Amino acid sequence: MRSASKLPMRGAISATPAIIPGLGTGAELATAIADGILSGALKPGIRLDEVGLALQHGVSRTPVREALRQLTASGLIDIRPRKGAVVSKATPEQVESLFVAMAEMEATCARLAAMSMTPVERRRLQARHETMTALAAQGDPAAYADANVAFHSAIYAGAHNAPIAEYAMSLRRRVGPFRRAQFQVEGRLTRSNQEHDAVVRAILAGDATAAHAAMLHHVSLVEDAFEAFAATSSTTIS
Repeated sequence: MRSASKLPMRGAISATPAIIPGLGTGAELATAIADGILSGALKPGIRLDEVGLALQHGVSRTPVREALRQLTASGLIDIRPRKGAVVSKATPEQVESLFVAMAEMEATCARLAAMSMTPVERRRLQARHETMTALAAQGDPAAYADANVAFHSAIYAGAHNAPIAEYAMSLRRRVGPFRRAQFQVEGRLTRSNQEHDAVVRAILAGDATAAHAAMLHHVSLVEDAFEAFAATSSTTIS
């Protein structure tokens, strides 16, 4: 991989740490850039050049633009006139607002899923949970984070309410970088899986009230875990 000093800069910094060449989608690229921002490797004020990022990651400018849009929605970058994309400093209030909205939306999805999921969907949710239990035991944060997206997406779909599922997915894209960072906290995989267990048991039992409460509790602990991560890293949240 070429060093940052050898990248086409166009007057801007386009380097991110430990980049994986050939990331094909905006979501994958957004994850890679967000990891650099939340770890503190990309400092506030650094300008992210579309051309440099595209060359560095071996992609066209289209996924780069998609990634930058996603990160703008998360508050991790700003798009400024004549400067383009710049790493920003998200405030704790901004992050908290996103988590509060996410908790309410996901709790609603869990409540509806408990009432509406088909037997096939319930079995698939149980299977996803069992897979994540194994991943938690293996201590694989990256694989667990990917499975976590699929797990929560299954609950959105199981709510059988398209507008709510769409809102939940939109919020998740905005909160995604912060949720993924939580898994760097020691012991978080096991605790997350235990929280999922309470959600799954309530949904499988058709207990809408318990499913709602379990999901609210889970997302509140996700926020706590991210705050623990932010407190021990050079993250841009301040």
